[in-house]
Amino acid sequence: MTTPLHLGRGNHPALTTLHDYLAEVTAALGIGMESCTVDHDTPVSAYIALDQRLPGYPDRDVALLWDEVHGWSAAIETHSAEDMIVVRYLGGTTVTPVPARVTRFLTAVQEDDHRIGRLDPPALRTAGGLDDLHAVLRSRRTA
Repeated sequence: MTTPLHLGRGNHPALTTLHDYLAEVTAALGIGMESCTVDHDTPVSAYIALDQRLPGYPDRDVALLWDEVHGWSAAIETHSAEDMIVVRYLGGTTVTPVPARVTRFLTAVQEDDHRIGRLDPPALRTAGGLDDLHAVLRSRRTA
């Protein structure tokens, strides 16, 4: 089930904690929560619409994507009903890096700076259900 982030946090504590994390990321990006949607299916994922373009794709909308396996990626919209095209993954050691790191990643993608991010999807963790995701999201606050 996909829901706009600003409409609700869902019934499970993992979704509330994810909502809080995404609120921190969107604040760091200087955009509103209305730009976000969350898909509660496994793997849990999120979409943040951006109001900008990337070099080489001047006619395509851009979004940041997050999922509980690969973490953050930058993607462009297609002109059809096809899936988005991921242009780069953030990578790292966690699916929940600090918001400043996500912001630096987006800046690097916009500037076509390949020193941050990677082209192949990292397997940062395995989707293990909402209880497992909640533990991961909670641990970022204490790490």
